[in-house]
Parts: sequence; C-alpha cells; structure tokens
Amino acid sequence: MGKPTGFVEFDRALPSKRTPQERIKDYHEFVNRYTDHTLQQQASRCMNCGVPFCHNGCPLGNIIPEFNDAVYKKEWNKAFQILSSTNNFPEFTGRICPAPCESACVLGINHPPVTIEEIEKHIIEIAFENNFIQPKKIHKRTGKKVAVIGSGPAGLATAAQLNYAGHQVVVYERDDKAGGLLRYGIPDFKLEKWVVDRRIKLMEQEGIIFKYHANVGVNINVSELVKEYDAIVLAGGSTIPRDLAVKGRNLNGVHFAMHFLKQQNKRNADIDPLAMASIESNIYPTTINAQGKNVIVIGGGDTGSDCVGTSNRQQATSVIQFELLPMPPKERNYNMPWPSYPTLLKVSSSHEEGADRKWSIATKEFLGDANGNLKSIKIVDLNWTTTVDGKLGNYSEVAGSEREIPCELVLLAMGFTNPQYEGLLAQLNIELDERKNVKAGDKNYQTNIQKVFTAGDMRRGQSLVVWAISEGRECARKVDEFLSNKNSMLERKDNSLLVHLDQVVVKIP
Repeated sequence: MGKPTGFVEFDRALPSKRTPQERIKDYHEFVNRYTDHTLQQQASRCMNCGVPFCHNGCPLGNIIPEFNDAVYKKEWNKAFQILSSTNNFPEFTGRICPAPCESACVLGINHPPVTIEEIEKHIIEIAFENNFIQPKKIHKRTGKKVAVIGSGPAGLATAAQLNYAGHQVVVYERDDKAGGLLRYGIPDFKLEKWVVDRRIKLMEQEGIIFKYHANVGVNINVSELVKEYDAIVLAGGSTIPRDLAVKGRNLNGVHFAMHFLKQQNKRNADIDPLAMASIESNIYPTTINAQGKNVIVIGGGDTGSDCVGTSNRQQATSVIQFELLPMPPKERNYNMPWPSYPTLLKVSSSHEEGADRKWSIATKEFLGDANGNLKSIKIVDLNWTTTVDGKLGNYSEVAGSEREIPCELVLLAMGFTNPQYEGLLAQLNIELDERKNVKAGDKNYQTNIQKVFTAGDMRRGQSLVVWAISEGRECARKVDEFLSNKNSMLERKDNSLLVHLDQVVVKIP
C-alpha cells in the first residue's frame, strides 16, 4: 500500500454535512466533499491486510484495496478503472449503499473501518469531472435483440452489460423516466435525480433504447415481445408492499410509504402526481402530505427513515417512528461476529433531523372520526424473549401498556412481499417460488420459459441496490451465454476482466 502506517496515523473521518436545521428546508443532497488531502488520508487507512474481507462483504466483489491505493497516490483514472470494472453505477452505491464492505473491513475488528463508501463516491465524481467517463464504443453488434422490463438498478445493470456484449437492448419502463426506486423511491436528499439522468444519458449514447409509459402486460402486448426479442429479462422489482391488517386500516390518512415518497419525488421533478395517476396505475390518486400533521411511521428500516426525512421537510407537527422489534445493540455482540453484516442501531441523517423512535411496539387499531378520517392509533408494548443462543424468540403484549396516540397521518413502511403477478407475469405464465418471487435458478437466472430470464428483487426478493446491480451483471452473463451458445466472456463476479475474443464488443481497460 502507498502508506503502510496510514491506519495508525489517521482516524476515520466522514465528510461534513449541512446542519439539520438548514437541510430540512430543501430536498437537495447535503453531504459535502472531502478535500483532496482528507480523501488521500482516508484512503491511506486501508491496510495491506493478507486477506481483504471487504471483497466478500461487497456483493459486487469490488476490488477495494487496489482502488484505495490508487486514490492515495492520486491516480484518479486508475482508481476509476478499477472501480468501474466491477460496479456499473458507483454514483448510486456511493450514496445509498449500507456499505456491507465496511462491516467486513479487517481494520474494523478493533478500529473504525475505512470509509469505503465515501471514497467510492469521490472516485466516480472525480472521474465525471475529469471526463474520464465517455460513452463506450460498441465495435461489433451480434444481431441479437434483448428486452429488459424494468429500469431499476437490476434492469439498468443488465442492460449495460448486454449492450457491452454487442446485443441490441431495449428497456421498457412503465413510469415517465428511468431509474425505478432510484428515481421515485429514494428521496432526492439522498440521491438527487440529476445523478440518475447523467447515467441514463450515457447509456443512451452507448446505444441502449429506453421506452417510457410502457407497462408491459397492460399497454404493451407480452406475446409480441416474446416474438420480437431473442431474450427477455424481467427486472420489475418487488413492488407489493407489506400491509397491516388491523381495524381501521381503510381510514383516510393511512397510506403506504412508497405512495408518499413517490408523490414527493414527482413534485420535486415539477410533475403533478395526481395528474399522472390516470396514466400510471402505481400512483395513489390522493394527495398525501405531512404538513401540520402528527405523523407516525410504522417500520424501522431505510424506507421508514426516508419517510421521517420527507415528513420533516413537509413541516410535520411531530414524527414518531415505530418498530416491532426491540432496539438493536450499538455494538457487535457474540451473535454478530466480524466479518458478518451486523444488525446494529443506526441513526440515519433523517433521525438527526428529528423523530421520536420507539421499539417493541405493535399496532392494535387505527381510530377515526365521524367523517372517516384518522385521528389516533392504538398501540401496545411488546416483551420479547430470547433463545439460548441469544436470538429473538417469541413476543407477548405487556399487560396494561395499551394506549392511544393522536395522529392524522400513518405511513406503512414495512417492506415489500413480492412482485406484482397480475399483468406481465400472469400473461407469461411465469412460475413463482414459495415466497411468490419469480422462480429462477441461482446459476442461470432462467425462468420456466427458455428465453425469459429474471434478476434483482423480482427474483431474490426485497434487497439492496448493490445486490440488484450484482444480480443484473450476473444475469447478463447468463443471457449472453444463452444467445451465443457458449460461455460468456463478460466479466465475472470473481473480478476476472475478460471479453469476447471472437466478437468483441468493447475494449475494457
């Protein structure tokens, strides 16, 4: 490594942020950049460890020690080439990934780990600023056509890789712009949409075609696609939200989190979400706004955190976040040994902006007024047991803890259960697994229909953006093998940099 003693000399340091009081006045990103000197110091903390476990921690297998070394030496182009060899979209993962690589960092055994995620974001932004990133020229086309249905991170990664392999790729997106949850699920204050637009423009320049308002199975004939394309990749995500079947669920004021978040992202893009509701079936046709309301968010994950941040920006009177599970520990325990990804207490930037967080809470009932509007929520405390190995067991209600909390808006942020079956999947007669995800092999990503493949949350269930990108890349390899009737030479997850020798397509440095 460039500085073998860096991890001893320098402490972990994150970039500064705008204050909570300032940033809740807008929807812009608020994390500042490192100075070049600080970036160099943080990269130098990467040790010359014998076995870099960060490789295993990252679903993409990013070659982290090598790009950290290049950053320390200020070899920006080299750092970019190393990072982009395994990750199609570092500008996304560098902003919104929970960084499992950092949990597996060897330095993290007894010191704060290397700031891998921030370094990754800085590499890609420096690469854009220095024009290292240019549309890749596809030297030879194969004559094969592939339809990718869904333009979230899995669909985009699949499309990018198949395009590099020389196939003509058309991406079908039911919304008005590409990105999936990157665009209309993740708030702008975590990922501004010019970042997504920049990447989509680059992909278009490389030859990928995007078709919008194309809801396959609704306004696009599925059977025609099967006839027209040599292969089809289903990357529509896991879109059915987990519901809460308690009395009063249908009161005005109880909404799914994604409806709330998507509406605000539409407004940020100067789009009237209600005007789009007649065109896009996945937009809730009722305005959801937290201004002047007591808001309760049910669900303690990232989506719940996004609801907290958005509610504060909409000037909610109060925000409370409930979680069914008990409060996680602040540090690893014997059930979460290094280098596994630990379930620890996370204080997100949205929590910093203000929220009353409560754990071990179950919802009993939503209560409304005479007009059918939500006025309060009835909850109860839970008492969890643990098994002999320290894992959570069963829970019971705490006697006498039942109570009502006034609220006018409840946001259900409890995750997603499975992809939508009606329409596309039903018309294709796609087989599902026991969790109602699209059934496909781990090794070939192929469904029960020979030319139809699947990747991302639609196949593996609700997961991380970094996993979706990994799925897309691996699925693209299998589609390429199917189309070429031989082993694909697209880059593998084991970091080998290989390309077709007989029909190349793109020169990868």
